[in-house]
Amino acid sequence: MSAEPLPAVVRAIADAVRQRGGRAYVVGGWVRDRLRGHPSKDVDLELFGLPETDLPALLAPFGRVEPVGQSFPVYKVIAPGAGGDIDVALPRRESKQGRGHRGFEVRGDPTMSLAEAARRRDFTVNAIAWDPLDDRYEDPFGGRDDLARGLLRVVDPRTFADDSLRVLRAVQFSARFGFALDADTATICRAIPLDDLPAERIWGELEKLLLQATRPSPGLALALELGVVDRLLPELRPLVGCPQDPEWHPEGDVWVHTLMVVDRARALNDELDRPRLATVMLAALCHDLGKPATTALLDGRIRSLDHEQAGVEPTTRLLDRLNVHSMQGVDVRAQVIGLVAHHLKPGMFHKAGNVGDGAFRRLALKVDLELLARVARADCLGRTGTFDCSAMDWFIERARALGIEHAAPAPLLKGRHLLELGVPPGPEVGAWLRRLYERQLDGGFATVEDGIALARSLMQGAAAD
Repeated sequence: MSAEPLPAVVRAIADAVRQRGGRAYVVGGWVRDRLRGHPSKDVDLELFGLPETDLPALLAPFGRVEPVGQSFPVYKVIAPGAGGDIDVALPRRESKQGRGHRGFEVRGDPTMSLAEAARRRDFTVNAIAWDPLDDRYEDPFGGRDDLARGLLRVVDPRTFADDSLRVLRAVQFSARFGFALDADTATICRAIPLDDLPAERIWGELEKLLLQATRPSPGLALALELGVVDRLLPELRPLVGCPQDPEWHPEGDVWVHTLMVVDRARALNDELDRPRLATVMLAALCHDLGKPATTALLDGRIRSLDHEQAGVEPTTRLLDRLNVHSMQGVDVRAQVIGLVAHHLKPGMFHKAGNVGDGAFRRLALKVDLELLARVARADCLGRTGTFDCSAMDWFIERARALGIEHAAPAPLLKGRHLLELGVPPGPEVGAWLRRLYERQLDGGFATVEDGIALARSLMQGAAAD
C-alpha cells in the first residue's frame, strides 16, 4: 500500500518558510505512516526559526487560515485546490502544572532544536520529522529502527507519565499497527494512574481500537495486561477465567471467546458507517457480560442460562462510564443494549422453526434486526471448531422479506382514525391504538382501509358484549 500523496500546499509553505530563513518539517503520524507505506490524510507541519506573529501573514497566500486551539496557537490552512487541510504550528514547550490532559502550560518556541521539539512526543515512532523539500528524515530517538522492529517505545521516560492518555494510545497503536510494547514502556504504563481521564477521552481511544484496528484483540489483551481493563473497563474483567461448555466453546473461557468475536465482528462489517460499526463492535465486546453471573454446572454441563438479560445491567454501566449515547443520529446506546439482550434470538428463532411474522415484527421494535444478525454471526464464528452459522442467513432473509430489517412497521392507524369512528377523546383512544397495533404486528391488516374495517368490527363486537 502506498503512502497518501503529500498535499501540494505543504511544499509551497515549506518553501516560503525556507525563503524567510526558517525550516518546515512534517511531523507526527503522517511521517510514521509514510514510512509504513500506509495512507494518512492528517498532515501536521512544524515551523522552526520564525516568530509566531509572522505565521498568519506567511500562511495567508496559501488558503483560508483559521486559528484553532486555546492554550497554544495552531493554524489550520484550508486549501481545497492544493490538496486539502493541514495544521501548522511552532515547536512547543510543555510543562505539567496539574492533573489531566488539560493540566499543561504550553508555549511556542521557534528557537528550539528539532530534537528538543521531538522529545515531547509519546513514542519514538511518532517522533520522526521529514523535510518535504529535501526528502530527508530527522530521527533523534531511533523511531525508524523501532518501526522496523515493530516496537512501541517511549521517547522520554521522565515525562511520558505526564499525560495518562498515552497508556490508551499504546493499547490502540499496538492493535492498529501490529506493534509490540517495549518492556520498559509497559512497566511505565502499569504505574500511571488513569483516574484523571474523562469519559470522552477513554471512549475516543477505545473507538479507535475497535473501529480502526483490523484485529482489535491484541489491543484488548494488552489492556488487560497493563491493568487498563481493571481500572477503566471493570465489567470486562469477570470474563477472564469464566468457563464455557467445551462442546460449544472449545476455544476456552469467555474472555478468549469475546476477543475472537470482536475480531470477527470487525472483519465482517467493514462496509458499515461509523455509528453502526461502533454499535456492532460495542455489542460484540459486551455480548456475554451476563455469563459470569449466570454460569453454573447443571447436570454435568456448564450452562449460562438467561445470560442475555443478565448482560443488560453491566452493559449499561459500561456505556454510562464511556458516556456513549447517540452518534450521527443513531441511538448507539439503545441499540447496543438491545443487541446484548437479544443476541441469541436469530439462532433460537431458527431452531424453533415455526416462529411467526409477528415475533419478527415485535423483535424489530427492540433492535435493528440487520445489526442483530451481524452480531449473532460474529458470535457464532468467534470460536474454534466448525459450526453451522446459516441461521443468521435465514434470519436476515426473513426480516428483509418483511421489510423490517432496520425497524418495525409504523402503526397504520392514528388517533384521528379512531375519533372518526366515534371513540371519545381520552385514554380509550390510546388503548384501542395499542390493541390494533398488536393486530397489525400479527398481520391482521396491511392497509389503513383494512385497519379501519377491523377497528369498526372490533368496536361493534365490544359494544354488543
